Amino acid sequence: MKRFLPALLVILAQVACSDKPPAAFQGYAEGEFVLVAAPFGGRLEKRYVNRGEEVAAGAPLFALEQENEKAARQEALERVRNAEAKLANIAAGRRKPEIEAVQAQEAQVAAARTLSENQLRQQKALYEKGFLSQAGMDTARSNYDRDIARVAEMEAQIRLARLAIGRDKEIAAAQADVDAARAVLAQSDWRLQQRAVAATAKSLVHDTLYSEGEYVNAGSPVVSLLPPGNLKMRFFVPETAVGALKVGQQVHAACDGCGAPIAAKISYISRQAEFTPPVLYSREQRAKLVFLVEARPAPADAAKLKPGQPLDVSLR
Repeated sequence: MKRFLPALLVILAQVACSDKPPAAFQGYAEGEFVLVAAPFGGRLEKRYVNRGEEVAAGAPLFALEQENEKAARQEALERVRNAEAKLANIAAGRRKPEIEAVQAQEAQVAAARTLSENQLRQQKALYEKGFLSQAGMDTARSNYDRDIARVAEMEAQIRLARLAIGRDKEIAAAQADVDAARAVLAQSDWRLQQRAVAATAKSLVHDTLYSEGEYVNAGSPVVSLLPPGNLKMRFFVPETAVGALKVGQQVHAACDGCGAPIAAKISYISRQAEFTPPVLYSREQRAKLVFLVEARPAPADAAKLKPGQPLDVSLR
């Protein structure tokens, strides 16, 4: 027994060590791509970027044909100008030449009233002396009353021309027309802006899906972008090691050509076990149950990774 004891201890030590988690876990880099599309369809008029280029935030990516939207916006703009002019005209009352014309008409009817007043006085004298019939007297009085009414009417028109009093409902209706026209113009501006799409963040152009001149359906991606913050590490750990991990914990990843290890923080730990994915199959691990873990590096370090790149992730 003394002769076999050292060999037995070696075998037990090997068995115990085989249950320990490995120093590094297999994984790979994955990118969350941003598929950029326009909400409307049309011919691709211009594509400003190519695959592999880096673009800054706000840089133009592509533009669809815009002739129809430009014409619609111009029509909406003219409708706004017309509605605003009508509102200003109603709110300001009549212009000075119009008021002067009404005043001239008032002078005419005032002269006619004076004339009819004199005629009535003469006809009344003749009627009292018996030289005028009752019908002639009634006609003279009727003409005088008519001219008095005309003078009152013209005076009222002059007051109305100088002021906008009594036009509250008319002004409110004109203001509503202006608001509606402006809303249509805003909608036209939005539709026109959607025909030219820009990058929302600094990104790498991962792929271009259409060429200039091709017809793009509404909602179809034209450019695929990869912002640095959208790169993450995915690695798989066995059940014996997953219990020691927590979100926010720091890990380090090594890869071919990366130089120094890349630091990252765990952002997700799966609660469900799965078999080792085919991308990581090996003769030793293909039948093992593992847990998916994701970690995100800083944007500056993420730029060193490429989607699909194999990684060896360590917890130390």
